[in-house]
Amino acid sequence: MAITLEPRNYYRLPWSLTDNAISWLEPTWKCNIYCDGCYRINDPRGHKTLEQISEELDVFERFRITDGVSVAGGDPLTHPECVEITRMVAKRGLKPIINTNGVALTPDMLRDLKRAGAKGFTFHVDSRQHRPNWKGKTELELCELRLHFAEMLAKEGGLSCAFNSTVYPETLDSVPDLVAWAQQHIDKVHVMVFIAFRSALMDGRFAYYAGDQKVDMEALPYIKSEDRPFIIKSNDIYEVIQKRNPDFDSAAYLNGTEKPDSFKWLLSARIGTADQIYGYVGGKFMEVAQVFHHLMHGRYLAYTEPEVHRRGRGMLWASLYDRKTRKIAGRFFRSVLRNPLRLFRRLHFQSIMIIQPVDVLESGLMNMCDSCPDITVHKGELVWSCRLEEVIKYGRFMHTVPREHELPESKPVEAEAEPVASLT
Repeated sequence: MAITLEPRNYYRLPWSLTDNAISWLEPTWKCNIYCDGCYRINDPRGHKTLEQISEELDVFERFRITDGVSVAGGDPLTHPECVEITRMVAKRGLKPIINTNGVALTPDMLRDLKRAGAKGFTFHVDSRQHRPNWKGKTELELCELRLHFAEMLAKEGGLSCAFNSTVYPETLDSVPDLVAWAQQHIDKVHVMVFIAFRSALMDGRFAYYAGDQKVDMEALPYIKSEDRPFIIKSNDIYEVIQKRNPDFDSAAYLNGTEKPDSFKWLLSARIGTADQIYGYVGGKFMEVAQVFHHLMHGRYLAYTEPEVHRRGRGMLWASLYDRKTRKIAGRFFRSVLRNPLRLFRRLHFQSIMIIQPVDVLESGLMNMCDSCPDITVHKGELVWSCRLEEVIKYGRFMHTVPREHELPESKPVEAEAEPVASLT
């Protein structure tokens, strides 16, 4: 059984549907590799036009106060106008964060994206990707590739560097190794994200409906078979990290829509060097950071510039109100007494995020991320990006019914893809 975490011990991030740190823009369905469990497929819908992308940004500005925009897909670097898309986001006063597998990234493209206003990159790298020249590599072996991307960004300068890694049952034990690798490169790697593998909709205990019509969920790209049950929760990832790092703890979270004590987003942040982590900040630290940014800028804080991550020592002033930061300061200054040269070493700030996708409760309710940051746009409306395929294929989000309560004589409805004429 996974470790039990108490919500009252952490800061509930103040984000909401209409006032959120991040929004999710999908300029393309195209991708140049395939990832196991991906909820986007490389299909004829292809790339959106700049006009369509501008209209989606209009929807964000109309309905959603946001700080950063994740430019995703598909892979956004496959879009022939990815630089112009980045510029469009930046011109609206938003932070473009490029979510990519990195396959198409070159130093010249990186330079152009930065000049267009990109503030950071989130690279999705894990061992279940069908990535040229890297297939079959372990999570640790892939750290060579991760370091390549981190060094590219560090050389260019001024760009936030984050890594996503999907956690599968067979790679769960590798998570602490990636946490340790991130520490070794704490001067270049600013955020490490672990996403529990999504296979909740494969559960044979439930039938799936669009309204009162039963649907065949196997038409969705992330439905494979029932041989890989959804067994990983955010608590499991938290526990495996803490076993290796006893001081590890989170500071803030987002709960589930149907289960308030579930942890859909668990945010941790630590201060230290490549040799020593002095501790993890607490909820008050995160609360002040979010509230102060909102007071000053009218929006909650998303990604920060690398210069901020290099100011770990300056963040120790949070000891005035955050108990865990006070412990960090105490450990740091005691280490300085033992070795005064440590006073001249830079302290870095690094974030670790754990994300738990949709899970189905015993009642059949789908437990989503409450106040989800990855909200996207479809036909002028805000929708969950992780379940967009349901709306595209069935016209609405699905709901689940336990098999014993299944509606009688319901004939499955086949999925119908949307017309593609409007896309290039």
